[in-house]
Amino acid sequence: METKSFRQVGLARALSKLGYCSRSEAADLIRAGRVSLNGKVRRDPEARVRLERDRMGVDGQALATAARIYLMLNKPRGVVTTASDEKGRQTVYAFLDSALPWMAPVGRLDKASEGLLLLTNDSEWAAQVQAPSSHLNKTYHVQINRVADAALLESLSRGVRTDEFLRVSSVRILRGGKRNTWLEIILDEGRNRHIRRMLAALGVDVLRLVRVAIGPLPLGELPKGSVRALTGEEKQAIDKALLKHSNHAGSRSIDSGPNRPSS
Repeated sequence: METKSFRQVGLARALSKLGYCSRSEAADLIRAGRVSLNGKVRRDPEARVRLERDRMGVDGQALATAARIYLMLNKPRGVVTTASDEKGRQTVYAFLDSALPWMAPVGRLDKASEGLLLLTNDSEWAAQVQAPSSHLNKTYHVQINRVADAALLESLSRGVRTDEFLRVSSVRILRGGKRNTWLEIILDEGRNRHIRRMLAALGVDVLRLVRVAIGPLPLGELPKGSVRALTGEEKQAIDKALLKHSNHAGSRSIDSGPNRPSS
């Protein structure tokens, strides 16, 4: 008789996947003896859970998978992308309805940056969007403190050595004045403070940095501090973009073969 195999993850991660809370909050609940697995209290956050089979509960209440929710926020400048902040700064959660299940940011925008931020309780989808291998374009409008010239654009396109090698997928001038310039910069593999670090290495200060699109999803006219759900068409467009890049990466890997360098 064929035995069905089940995906196994740690108990804390399983609670996070159900959209109940963050993984760190789940670990605290588990250590406090408030979480049960198949009717028995478990205090090990890494206790193995078969997602499609095992039963979990918190404070005696059975947990069910929450409906998947996909939101976009126009993050204002000065807001941090964390659940709580030790310095008491405003977080992105101040803009979410308290009736929502646990939502996690899909990637980050640092405190000084603004614009499009996705939030979801679908952790697997979030991981796909964030994965460097997805090469999902992120588009930014960046105001710098100088007049941009061809040499600056070439340096950004060619790549800059900081503590690691960083480059942009594309860059162009949007508009300029006598003292500053707005650039459109597209990244297909964002790293921590990617744009700011590149420009700092070239002696350029960033005055404003706004993310205006993630893949095929534009920020549009969403006001600052406002949140709305993605439409079905928008979610589908992102999924198609992820699938396209996944298929492209797979074919590239096959073409390169085990004894040939990949591109």
